[in-house]
Amino acid sequence: MKRAIVLAVPMGDPAGIGPEIVLKSVAHGDLAQKATLVIVGDKFLYEKTASDCAVQYICDEVVEDDTSCEKAVEKGLDVVFYHLPLVDLDKFAYGKISGMCGNAAYQAIAKAVSLIRNTIAHALVTPPLHKESLRASGIASIGHTEILGELTGTANPVTMFQTLTLKVFFMTRHLSLRAACDAVTYDRVLSFIRDCDTITRSNAFAMDKPLAVAGLNPHCGEHGLFGDEEIKAVEPAVSAAQKEGIAVIGPIGADSVFHQGKIGKYRAVLSLYHDQGHIATKTLDFERTISVTWGLPFLRTSVDHGTAYDIAGKGIASSIGMTEALLVAMHHISSEQGAL
Repeated sequence: MKRAIVLAVPMGDPAGIGPEIVLKSVAHGDLAQKATLVIVGDKFLYEKTASDCAVQYICDEVVEDDTSCEKAVEKGLDVVFYHLPLVDLDKFAYGKISGMCGNAAYQAIAKAVSLIRNTIAHALVTPPLHKESLRASGIASIGHTEILGELTGTANPVTMFQTLTLKVFFMTRHLSLRAACDAVTYDRVLSFIRDCDTITRSNAFAMDKPLAVAGLNPHCGEHGLFGDEEIKAVEPAVSAAQKEGIAVIGPIGADSVFHQGKIGKYRAVLSLYHDQGHIATKTLDFERTISVTWGLPFLRTSVDHGTAYDIAGKGIASSIGMTEALLVAMHHISSEQGAL
């Protein structure tokens, strides 16, 4: 019988640690009987990785088309491997930028997304990509979020980091600090608050707690003494959201709001720029910082570390983040299913 949770797991960049940490997460045993994992990628590359890294290769069934995959999933297996012949092992090398590997990573993502859209799987859990390998393969998108936005026609996916008890949303991501400051406008902050309020209206979030908006400047600008973005944009946006019935407070100084979020004072913290929230979450627990992408037609969780080319193929990569990404996806899906 098909399990309540089926997760599609593309292989990430094959020259990085993605296949290794997927194999280690499966072999560890914490995930057994909790969900069906559909691993999408090149079976022979995974077998090579298992051998080179001295990791057990666990697979209940190998499939090569959607019909066979659906039948395997219906059996309620732990691990189904969807084989795509994407990697020429004669040309393959760990830790090397390669158009072949960039294309393989992209094709695995595309197939995983199609499995979800065809209702074979429920959510996507991703190992890391390498931006330069993607570019070498002719793919213009710079990362998972952009690729998933294009594949699903989603204009503005929203990124959230979850680290243990702390949940942080990001208004801006890959912008220079100057551009990120310029992006702090009344309209954008208000829209961001609305989006985060909509996303967090599920059992996976503490709805009895407010959202909290982090200040941009030190001490939120000290009433304009060093920066007026709070006065001109953030405070009016928070006030407008409150009048709409949204439980939100702020701005609150970034030197304290993340700690307060960690101890459960808020439903989530809204970070106004990339490093502000990244530093807080990764300092709390680097390996268990998980990226959750909202606003797509499905849930996506991911490790928030890179391909680690320098240690790929050596068997020493930690799978803590990958296992945590899988467990976080299970938690959110279970919460959503419980709310139905």
